[in-house]
Amino acid sequence: MSLHDPLLDGSQKLLMAGYLDNLALLERLHRLLLDVIKDEFERVAIFEINSVQALLLFNIGENEVTAGELKTRGYYQGSNVSYNLKKLVELGYMHHQRSEIDRRSVRVRLSEKGRRVRGMLTDLFQRHAEGLAKRGLVDANNMENMNQSLKRMERYWTEQIRYIY
Repeated sequence: MSLHDPLLDGSQKLLMAGYLDNLALLERLHRLLLDVIKDEFERVAIFEINSVQALLLFNIGENEVTAGELKTRGYYQGSNVSYNLKKLVELGYMHHQRSEIDRRSVRVRLSEKGRRVRGMLTDLFQRHAEGLAKRGLVDANNMENMNQSLKRMERYWTEQIRYIY
């Protein structure tokens, strides 16, 4: 079914067009977020980690997690989680420790160096939130409405993955 399908009525075409716009916008926003982080790191001369790794540090925060938990808790969405964790440990941004119970399992947490990067991103995101509000682009209510809509879409997609044959 496409937007040009004669079987779609006007409201169905509007819904489909809006949905496709949302999909494209979500992808562009994620890529832009990574570019914003990259630009900030270039500004402060941090070149040894990339924006995906920095976002991983931000999302882990003060938690101690296993590699598997990174995806289930929503801290990391990409592939190559093992590579990124290994790199962050090697560069001193994270500590790792093997589980005493299951020697295959490794728990990771931020080092002081990792917490500094997380703090930089917290400051960056705070400046952006304030800038959006100051320009009148998005206020707290608009942000909450967007978040609720995106969470509903996330739940719907999760259900589709779990329950489609």
